[in-house]
Amino acid sequence: MTVGPGDVVEVAGIPATSPLRTVSDVILRADRYSAVSVLDSALNQGRMDPADLAAIPTLIRGRRGAVVARACLAEADGRAQSPLETRARLRCVDGRVPPDTLQLEVRDDDGYLLGIGDLGWRGPRLIAEADGRDAHGSLEAAYADRRRQNRLVNAGWTILRFTWQDTLRPDYIPWTVRQAITAAGHR
Repeated sequence: MTVGPGDVVEVAGIPATSPLRTVSDVILRADRYSAVSVLDSALNQGRMDPADLAAIPTLIRGRRGAVVARACLAEADGRAQSPLETRARLRCVDGRVPPDTLQLEVRDDDGYLLGIGDLGWRGPRLIAEADGRDAHGSLEAAYADRRRQNRLVNAGWTILRFTWQDTLRPDYIPWTVRQAITAAGHR
């Protein structure tokens, strides 16, 4: 496919393809998990908006990989703040325990924010955290995570924590979530 005039932007004085064109090209060649991660990241970082998503099917029409790429568009969610969150969410979707929300804000009776969970299941009061090395690797981050987790647990929420390694086993995250949902029903 040729590059059109609207497909080129300048970045630090260097011509580059636009975010919309770049994302459209990447999702044609990437596996589902990578493609949805790229879409989520572009939306989350404001490089694209939902209207841009609607333009992608036209840009990829007739190209190799277009059928799979179009399916990925339906799974894109700009609330995911990292590829790890996207992967954890997709594992839950594939395991038939999809979260009912992302970036779930939990507040106390006075409206004080106790914490925000990456993946949330409001009914069973369950939060899954996707703990990446960059965001959670420092000692200060570990202490902050523990304080936040304690506040959420004291408010009646169950917190599960998953890493990149956990996403490599297709059954592990959904099984763990399902177990926690079952346990919540027996309280």
